[in-house]
Amino acid sequence: MTPHHVLQKFFGYDTFREHQEAVIGHLLDGADAFVLMPTGSGKSLCYQIPSVVRDGVGVVVSPLIALMHDQVTALRQNGIRADCLNSNLPPGEAEQVEARVRAGATDILYLAPERLLTGRCQRLLAETSLALFAIDEAHCVSQWGHDFRPEYLKIAEVTRHFPGVPRIALTATADAATRRDIVDKLKLSGARAFISSFDRPNICYRVRLKDNAKRQLLQFIRDEHPRETGIVYCRSRRRVEEIAALLEREGLNAVAYHAGL
Repeated sequence: MTPHHVLQKFFGYDTFREHQEAVIGHLLDGADAFVLMPTGSGKSLCYQIPSVVRDGVGVVVSPLIALMHDQVTALRQNGIRADCLNSNLPPGEAEQVEARVRAGATDILYLAPERLLTGRCQRLLAETSLALFAIDEAHCVSQWGHDFRPEYLKIAEVTRHFPGVPRIALTATADAATRRDIVDKLKLSGARAFISSFDRPNICYRVRLKDNAKRQLLQFIRDEHPRETGIVYCRSRRRVEEIAALLEREGLNAVAYHAGL
């Protein structure tokens, strides 16, 4: 299948977004890539589509179990054979995933970095045909980043045992120092960089002086966003509940959600 065929058949899009097609073609040629794209720009397709097109399993290193689960669920709903291995998986289910990977019945395998570093996982990969390595949230490798994960420092020790497998590091969060750190720590000195603009024309920020915040909030919703859905962020759980109750009293359909629920 061609990348365009996969894009249309499994994801329902007719055209690629900025850099997607170039990144995918680069990986299909067997080369490494560093990708910096803002959230919501379609970074995941840059490794998901090559994982389907290339022979073997695409291995995705992801730091968040919840995100991993969401990705696998969405891919399966689209008809793509996806699995994950993480600490939340019971031993029996993990063995079933490993069996599918060995049998070539998985297109994309999501791994937590801690799982990737285990001897068992590395033996699994050594026994499997691999399409690519994708290091998602790659800023976690950098001590300059906001989300440093020490396990990310050892990823290159694993990937170096698979010299013919292309690698792609992806992030939405990296200044110049963090970019250099990612490339250095993941041994991607020869990787081509794909950098997207962070201009988001669909997002607008406005800062207003507070003058009766509740009245201002109600006026903003009613005058500018009637019958639309939105999120109101508050600094405390108590404030969240107060504002939700206020909106309900004013005839708006609102619910409170915070860490205490």
